[in-house]
Amino acid sequence: MRTQAVFLTLLPSLLASAVAWSAENWDQFRGPGEQGLSGSGDLPTEWSEEKNVAWKTPLEGKAWSSPVVWANRIWVTNANPKGTELSVVCLDKASGKVLYDKLLWKVEKPQFCHAFNSYASPTPVLEDGLVYISFGSPYTACLKALDGEVVWKRTDFVCDHFRGAGSSPILYRDLLILNFDGADHQFVVAMDKKTGKTVWKTARSVDYRDLDANGKPKRDGDMRKAYGTPLIVKGAGDRDLLVSAGAMALYGYEPMTGKELWRVETIGTHSTSCRPVAGHGLVYATMGFSKGLLLAVRPDGKGHVSKSHVAWQYNKAAPRKPSVLLHEDLLFMVDDGGIAACLDAKSGEEIWKERIGGNFSASPIIAGGKIYLFDESGVGTVLAADRKFQLLARNELEVGCMGSPATSGDLLIVRTKKALYGIRNAE
Repeated sequence: MRTQAVFLTLLPSLLASAVAWSAENWDQFRGPGEQGLSGSGDLPTEWSEEKNVAWKTPLEGKAWSSPVVWANRIWVTNANPKGTELSVVCLDKASGKVLYDKLLWKVEKPQFCHAFNSYASPTPVLEDGLVYISFGSPYTACLKALDGEVVWKRTDFVCDHFRGAGSSPILYRDLLILNFDGADHQFVVAMDKKTGKTVWKTARSVDYRDLDANGKPKRDGDMRKAYGTPLIVKGAGDRDLLVSAGAMALYGYEPMTGKELWRVETIGTHSTSCRPVAGHGLVYATMGFSKGLLLAVRPDGKGHVSKSHVAWQYNKAAPRKPSVLLHEDLLFMVDDGGIAACLDAKSGEEIWKERIGGNFSASPIIAGGKIYLFDESGVGTVLAADRKFQLLARNELEVGCMGSPATSGDLLIVRTKKALYGIRNAE
């Protein structure tokens, strides 16, 4: 439980409306602490199609959203490959049995979605009795967890995701907060979680510097795209701060009003996908798909703080899609091409860097002092969360992962391209 204690010390308090730290609930993308740290201590190190699989449930469609867990239930969003049907699936945690599979929207003319992405990539966020989901623009909803009954829907947000949506919603007090960073519009919005009504909406302020001679964005606005999920941290004066990564900038906002407090510009980066992590008085954020760049930023600035508040940066093996992990005073990461690295979280000094192979989109997690990484081909690698590189196991499932794993008690929950697995040590 040392990880739990350190985590609670280093990170902001989670929101009054959010789930308390629990080894059973995995309520959002990257879990109850928002950073991929699991309270589970007895997860399996080894598995295969024949070993330590408690249940396996086929999932039709194409969807990269990660599973979320509350009590004895699991939820995932789903979509057919063409994006004309958007749905939510609820499963029994003990058996993997589908409790309901509810079609939420039929879409006549879906936006274009790149083959590498899906029409159901954002991960839901949970609280007791409710499920909040987003498929990007224009499909956001609140559902009753019991049966999927719709509480409210929003279908009026305008955003051309260009290559598909990816940002997951988060909860803060009575707000549901989402990033919308498209080719045409880029903004952060907060809705009343009870009604879905807009409380505030703030446009991104960075100058993208991407206009051609005719004043039109180059590459049809592709350089303005981002996929990241925001994070709540402690800012100046111990106040809650919303940290949100967009294209070419990392922002700090007042979470209740949406007022921009500061930004760090990273001109030239785009398609930011990773969720930041925080600790040691710093926010750690990877910025951009065009070039992997990890920044350590002091979150107490005002205005344009690119030169004053970046403590250090790292680009040797910085991931572009998988989020990083903060464990005590160490940062762990794997880049998209299978190079794992460990850094000193305070200084940015590289402690080790090793090629483990594979291609990665899913964000890793830490549980019981072990790092769990799942690649796109089906290989699950387990490393020691230690200052010394230690490969503990390499396992394989039928197909690979685009979404990130979840945990609940002694159960490791893994979504592959074809199925949802419940993995635990056999008795």
